[in-house]
Amino acid sequence: MGTGFYVSVFALALMLFFPVSRMIWVLSVRRSERKLGKKLSMEEAGGQLARARFIAILLVSAFSWLFNMQLHSRLYG
Repeated sequence: MGTGFYVSVFALALMLFFPVSRMIWVLSVRRSERKLGKKLSMEEAGGQLARARFIAILLVSAFSWLFNMQLHSRLYG
């Protein structure tokens, strides 16, 4: 695995990070608001955003690595 592989893993993870973290954050805030029956405060929403970003980093990194492994194995044997 050369430098190109790692660059492609990083590029795909970077492109996926922002939409995935936003989607996780929105779903988390909606679930929390429905569970509590009130709107979340700014501090609570900020905590959910930090949590969503952490989950997104793990998720997109794993997906990007596996996707590029599959792609490179098909292209380069």
